[in-house]
Amino acid sequence: MNSQSPCPSISYNLNCRMVYESAALERLCQVVRIRGFRVARMAVESAGDQLDIQLTLEGTRPIEMLKAQLEKLHTVAEVTLSREPAGFSERATLASG
Repeated sequence: MNSQSPCPSISYNLNCRMVYESAALERLCQVVRIRGFRVARMAVESAGDQLDIQLTLEGTRPIEMLKAQLEKLHTVAEVTLSREPAGFSERATLASG
């Protein structure tokens, strides 16, 4: 048996702005999953034809790799990393539970 524990996950806060399109969120979640990250928290706000998405992700891989892949999606306008805890809006938090 292997007594070593796996590498601890690191938590990242990522903000993404994308053009609303059918299946846009599914594509974003698929890229996150394929790149080895787990969504710990997600808040989505719709503003006209845009989606503002705040993600708290956990993973052991470099977050810059995920950021680069998300920026390649044709519906993504901007991806930013936040060093401080994600500032989820009160409205988005209330809507989720």
